[in-house]
Amino acid sequence: MRSRLSRGRVPLALVPVVVVPLAALLFAACAGDKAPLNEASADASRAASAIAPALAAITADGLLTHTKALGDDSLEGRGPATPGEDKAVAYITNQFKQLGLTSGNPDGSFVQDVTLLGFTAHPEASFAIGSRVIPLSFPTDYVAVSRHDRPVIDVNAEMVFVGYGVDAPEYGWDDYKGMDVKGKVLVMLINDPAVPDPKDPTKLDASMFKGNAMTYYGRWTYKYEIATAKGAAGAIIIHETGPAGYPYEVVSGSWGRENFDIAQPEATNTRTLIESWISQPRAEELFKATGKDFAQLKAAAQRKDFKPVALGATAKFHLRNETRTVKSRNVVAQMEGSDPSLKSEYVVYTAHWDHLGRDTTIKGDQIFNGALDNASGCATLLALAKAYTTLATRPPRSVMFIALTGEEKGLIGAKYYAEHPLVPLEKTLANINMDGFNQWGRTKDLVVVGYGNSTLEDILADVIAPAGRVLAPDPEPEKGFFFRSDHFEFAKKGVPALYLDAGTQFIGKDSTYGRTKRDEYTTKDYHKPSDDVKADWDLSGAVEDDRALFEVGYRVLTATQWPTWKPGTEFKARRDSVMAAVKK
Repeated sequence: MRSRLSRGRVPLALVPVVVVPLAALLFAACAGDKAPLNEASADASRAASAIAPALAAITADGLLTHTKALGDDSLEGRGPATPGEDKAVAYITNQFKQLGLTSGNPDGSFVQDVTLLGFTAHPEASFAIGSRVIPLSFPTDYVAVSRHDRPVIDVNAEMVFVGYGVDAPEYGWDDYKGMDVKGKVLVMLINDPAVPDPKDPTKLDASMFKGNAMTYYGRWTYKYEIATAKGAAGAIIIHETGPAGYPYEVVSGSWGRENFDIAQPEATNTRTLIESWISQPRAEELFKATGKDFAQLKAAAQRKDFKPVALGATAKFHLRNETRTVKSRNVVAQMEGSDPSLKSEYVVYTAHWDHLGRDTTIKGDQIFNGALDNASGCATLLALAKAYTTLATRPPRSVMFIALTGEEKGLIGAKYYAEHPLVPLEKTLANINMDGFNQWGRTKDLVVVGYGNSTLEDILADVIAPAGRVLAPDPEPEKGFFFRSDHFEFAKKGVPALYLDAGTQFIGKDSTYGRTKRDEYTTKDYHKPSDDVKADWDLSGAVEDDRALFEVGYRVLTATQWPTWKPGTEFKARRDSVMAAVKK
């Protein structure tokens, strides 16, 4: 189990834009003859006054109204390609139109069609060790899906334990050691290799896989991608709650129903045949049946000298695959910039409208309302859109608002947009993504997921400083949140992205309150039907955070310098190459 110690702060580098904190400007503006303003500060004061109505337009009542509307039972959990999608898309579209925004699609519509492959697996699975057969129960013991558009998928292959399944040359790490695993079923651990610090074995080695922060090598998407690259017939990820960042019920609840991906003519070259998870107890039973010890092999997998271990067992999958091609939609709107020479440049705000829909096999409440995840994010998107439309003078650059589909199915709405952008990505200055707001009150800090990545957070730090607030890194970096929301698809294309989470230093609460509430939500409500609007929500903190997001975007829209990735960030090279090509 990976350490949960948070990483140290990284010194903030100032963005090369001259900015004056809003609170100081408002104070100076109100001081009148007591504090005469020079010409520069007078201009800045007028700018602050200009956005004051926009900030005031973001209210707790407005956020709650939209969250209740999108999280209502009548939307049946907002599953893609369901009547709930139609209602969600209609609601968001109507709100954009009422605000006077224009179409975000060059075809004049407020939607971007996203063609999806819907696939529902009906799997049977077992393990065989010699003459002994271990049957598995779906979905309590395992889940399995196939993204291949075929009615039946059969796999009967030797199982190989490949540790974490990682091939990372930059860390000198190779879990395969040249073994040919083509046609095999790979058994893998979730998350990155948990390499102990040689000086202090109670901590993780900060020089390997970013210490306790998850890298992309730890994500389940990478595990299946590397299995495909190695020619494996399938991959089984062993679920462990700590390293995964969520309980097994999240896996079974999401993967045990219809799933979606971007429709492709043939998935043979992009995905292995079988993608599976298994619960830890059943994995331990498998290892024991083969005469091996799970804990010992896991410990061995944390060393560079680990070599793949043939388990002496075979995995048999018979999967009946129900598939359909469906149309889903991203909802897109924009406000065109006022400067003819700059209006082709954009800041893009995003939030996903979808959730998990309805599960009719559940007794009792069957609707996954997704009030926090992510009706609240869409509420924020709509609140920000309203704020921009209250401006007396539009910013010189354009701003786009996108409510994305399919985030819960693997960021597929964002992935589709990133591959089929409605405005050029090289002209997209920043993506600001919202996935849940702070429902527990005001905080002194504001968490940046992916702290230290881009100069957008430096702008944010300057925005919140007058209120005595500070930035903080993700308190749970081992859960890999940076890879789990829509901004990641923009980042992979090189677009500087900002993604926030609620702070943990709650004003008027003890130091444990924030962590307690986070753990409580993860355990009780995350991806469960109980994710409803709660009577004890306090949205005062959400309002403060969302106003900060408005001002960050506004500053980018009006600044002379573009945001950038910071040196050493894995997305910087992509952005640099894109911008170099544009300059040619």
